[in-house]
Amino acid sequence: MPRIKCTLAYDGSGFSGFQIQPDKRTVAGELEKCLQKMHKGKVVRVHGSGRTDTGVHAKGQVIHFDTPLHLPAENWKKALNALLPGDIHLSNTEIVTEAFHARFSAIAKEYHYIVETSPERDVFSRKYAYYFPHALNIGKIKEACDYVKGKHDFTTFSSVKTSVKGSKVRTLYTVTCEEDESGLRFIFYGDGFLYNMVRILAGFLLDVGQGKWEPEDIPVLFAAKDRSKVGKTIGPEGLYLMRVIYE
Repeated sequence: MPRIKCTLAYDGSGFSGFQIQPDKRTVAGELEKCLQKMHKGKVVRVHGSGRTDTGVHAKGQVIHFDTPLHLPAENWKKALNALLPGDIHLSNTEIVTEAFHARFSAIAKEYHYIVETSPERDVFSRKYAYYFPHALNIGKIKEACDYVKGKHDFTTFSSVKTSVKGSKVRTLYTVTCEEDESGLRFIFYGDGFLYNMVRILAGFLLDVGQGKWEPEDIPVLFAAKDRSKVGKTIGPEGLYLMRVIYE
């Protein structure tokens, strides 16, 4: 039975996350609805590289599904894009072996978090960037990024609702803060991420920029393994899953 791998983008503002939920519009739900049409009513399950929350966007989410149909990879892309709603688009499809799994074969992911800092809010970006019009010390934020980078136990910087039962040690290969005319872009590239980890880290780095924490405090916070030590989980609107890396 062929296994199809798809890379897709979606505007998360119209979805209650990626994962299927009863009576809610989800990315996986829309994908499975289209596949069901193509398979004449038969349910075809979609497996994603990970679950994005309500309001979170993706430019490089990866899924796979198994199908009894034998179509060229490009035909899958054309057929699904013709059926999918306008806020989901497949950029690539390929036929892979059964050894491939969208989630378990992934070796790294890259997330971006976009912050709008201009004094006047752009109403058209309210679903696509986190609004934070406060004075920030960018030098301190960049210094803090260097402390966050590396291999650490990220318990302090993940939701207490995380479903991970084992180790919360993860390695972030890249943590950067880039400036542009509208604000900031945080880039996090690592071997894995815990629930809400990127949103908590981005909010914390903004707190560093406001002087609420010093970069030197970060090793102590890692050692504490206590979510209550740092601030709130900021909104989903600025978060983008940019790419998933495989062997």
